[in-house]
Amino acid sequence: MVSTTDTTHLQSYLLQSLNMALGIQGETSYTNSFNIVIREDGFIFIPRMPCAYIIDDELYNKIFLIANASLYPRYTLLKQTTAYFIPLETDDIHAQRGLFFPWKKGISERLVIADLDKYTAHLPKHRIPIMKNLTIDYNKVTSLAIAGNSGSGKSYALTYLLSVLQNISDLIIIDPKFDSPSRWAREHKIGVIHPVENRSKSDFLSEINESLSQCLNLIHKRQGILFENPHHEFKHLTIVIDEVLALSEGVNKNIKESFFSLLSEIALLGRSTKIHLLLVSQRFDHTTIPISVREQLNVVIQIGNINRKTTQFLFPDLDPEGIVIPVGKGTGLIQIIDSEHPYQVLPLLCPTYYTKKGIL
Repeated sequence: MVSTTDTTHLQSYLLQSLNMALGIQGETSYTNSFNIVIREDGFIFIPRMPCAYIIDDELYNKIFLIANASLYPRYTLLKQTTAYFIPLETDDIHAQRGLFFPWKKGISERLVIADLDKYTAHLPKHRIPIMKNLTIDYNKVTSLAIAGNSGSGKSYALTYLLSVLQNISDLIIIDPKFDSPSRWAREHKIGVIHPVENRSKSDFLSEINESLSQCLNLIHKRQGILFENPHHEFKHLTIVIDEVLALSEGVNKNIKESFFSLLSEIALLGRSTKIHLLLVSQRFDHTTIPISVREQLNVVIQIGNINRKTTQFLFPDLDPEGIVIPVGKGTGLIQIIDSEHPYQVLPLLCPTYYTKKGIL
């Protein structure tokens, strides 16, 4: 809880920051043009209407930029795609609406794990810790995507997720580069679909399509079971595809279209039957995965270089300006869209852990 003294001090501090930097037609809180109300889950900017400035997305973003820097590191504002209006309980028509800025206390903090296998073996059922005070319930996950430039820590993040998922999900691993996911799978005695010598890229993708087709058949079988018993519990099945971009470039058009069609159907139908996609690529765009798959992603991670260009496909409505992103490997952005978390894009620090030599 925020004490009354802290609330008063924080309100005064924020008002001073906005008065000095906002620059809206010379209007300030001293002229009774706006006020700030502090809540446990964020603050409200209350304009006194009518006013000489326009209340729009531009104003909302400007307040975000000022307040996020002013509040760091005590609070992290949760970036919204558009102005977040809320109604206020008052009879005063001049102050019946406000702009809400949700926050979380503190800043994103990295998990440091001494023994990864021991740590993942004792996690609560279906829970995937991402950072301190941020955990995903896998029962609420549809599909996941990890994007990141080479050397950003993408494979390191994937290995962590695989280590957690092996205890809560069956895994189908597709590794076009025959790289770290294959080595991890060998250590844990899990099969991998990977290229072999003297085989064309289109032939390899055809094998993947056959495996995805079997998964789609499993979805249909599970849907039949759910029709008879809506409360039936299935074990999770996760289809992990590393370097999706490497699969979809330079292959036969018909085979690629089949691959895209299968991905789309699995993404659309897999949620209720607990069949998920975990897609990893240096970049995502409409040539890497279909738009329909992107729309089903509800856990999205971008690691490495963060700007409007790198985030435009996975975070189409996000302007990353003003989000304080830590420096270093395994850092970036995460968005979780489910009933447990409000709409939010957070600075991400992937867990640090130690694994067997030779996997990474």
